[in-house]
Amino acid sequence: MGDGDGQEHADMKVAFIGLGTMGFPMAGHLTGAGFSTVVHNRTEATARRWVERYPGSSAPTPAEAATGADVVCVCVGADDDVREVLTGPAGALAALRPGATIVDHSTTSAELAVEIAGRAAEAGVGFVDAPVSGGQAGAEAGRLSIMCGADPEVLETVRPVLAAYGATITRIGPVGSGQLTKMVNQILVASAIAGAAEALNFAMAAGLDTDLVLAAVGGGAASSWYLNNRGHTMVRDEFDFGFAVDWMRKDLRICLAEAARRDIPLPFATRAEADYAAAQQRGDGGLDATAVIRLRRAETPRADPGPAAG
Repeated sequence: MGDGDGQEHADMKVAFIGLGTMGFPMAGHLTGAGFSTVVHNRTEATARRWVERYPGSSAPTPAEAATGADVVCVCVGADDDVREVLTGPAGALAALRPGATIVDHSTTSAELAVEIAGRAAEAGVGFVDAPVSGGQAGAEAGRLSIMCGADPEVLETVRPVLAAYGATITRIGPVGSGQLTKMVNQILVASAIAGAAEALNFAMAAGLDTDLVLAAVGGGAASSWYLNNRGHTMVRDEFDFGFAVDWMRKDLRICLAEAARRDIPLPFATRAEADYAAAQQRGDGGLDATAVIRLRRAETPRADPGPAAG
């Protein structure tokens, strides 16, 4: 991804708004693919750090970043953050020319995607809701999975931009479909983390060698991305990286609200959301989402080796 000669897309201007854990490397891949890139971030120091690392420029407001842009990519926190950077007093939408396109990589409600798409259409601007999956590692490697809701013609105009950091770009359906698919993704992720936390806590409490356990189960039917990529850090109590507890709870609350609106039961996601709320109360909100294993440990005060360790 983004491994061309750096000149192929030089005549296409892209603004990237939001340089968090995901957005920072994603915007960097755009410069590697040859796009003329202008970034904006709420914390100016982060934007300066990005400009020091990549051959692009920064702007003090979303509107100034978007001026003259063909595509504006957004990767911020929640619904209100998206509204602020796109339709707020210094928002990007008002600065865009007709024919430009907004791509929202944030994880938000599907209702917001439809709302922003309507505002964009009034201005003659295209819109793609395009949440991503793959975590920090996927963003840094340019190997994200991008799930898109958009008109097919609109998506095709921005596909070269998405290809700079996306290994998989899938149009699910009309606007809103991308966000609904991200909800599917987060329900699966939360379930995988909960399962890994419960199982690894069981292994530790039973006195098993967790390195051997992970080697044994990681190659079989119980394998999962989280077990293979976070299992060892979970048992070592290492969580200073990755997708934070705070963000996972935010995403699950979006899932639960949508499910309630549609009268769809989500028992696993409901339990997971409660766990993340408890993790926040413990002060773990800024840690990787796998820190929920600490809840299981707190419920298991001492190891009982039992006959399996004999």
